[in-house]
Amino acid sequence: GSFAIVPAELRQVGYIGGPAHGPFDTLPVPERYTLLTYMFLHANWLHLLGNMLFLWVFGDNVEDAIGHFKFLLFYLACGVIAALVHAAAMPASPTPLIGASGAVAGVVAAYLMLHPRVRVWVLVARIFPLRVSAAWALGFWVLYQFAMLALTNAGVIQGPVAWWAHIGGLAAGAILIMIMRRPGV
Repeated sequence: GSFAIVPAELRQVGYIGGPAHGPFDTLPVPERYTLLTYMFLHANWLHLLGNMLFLWVFGDNVEDAIGHFKFLLFYLACGVIAALVHAAAMPASPTPLIGASGAVAGVVAAYLMLHPRVRVWVLVARIFPLRVSAAWALGFWVLYQFAMLALTNAGVIQGPVAWWAHIGGLAAGAILIMIMRRPGV
């Protein structure tokens, strides 16, 4: 087993083995535990830093709305649901899934639900700073996730991004924040 989610292996309860995916594959990790461990591995430093930037910018406000312990549960639940959605959408995939992007997408959805009118800074064309509402900035980001999923499914683009995990995390975050937020928030 590995610390990554492998959809083809996840369907087999207690399955340990299969092809090697990385340096930690010699450790026997049952697939059900990879629903948590996959979130703590990343493909590279850019992948990790991108996820942590989004978590740093939006996470504290979501945490304030639900509390410290509930935020931890929220974050982990978004990540687990993201992995399950990815695995359901691609059940025969032998490709390992790693990264916190699904959990972070849940945080983004929660922030968008809680603070749509807050103005945030964005870089237009990665150069020009512009201040826009979170609804515009994050709404565009959400639409981008769906557009990239559609383009990938149509075979127009290829790549290692698990768009279904992003969509699963977004849906989980939008639903869970309505249930977990503190009264009056």
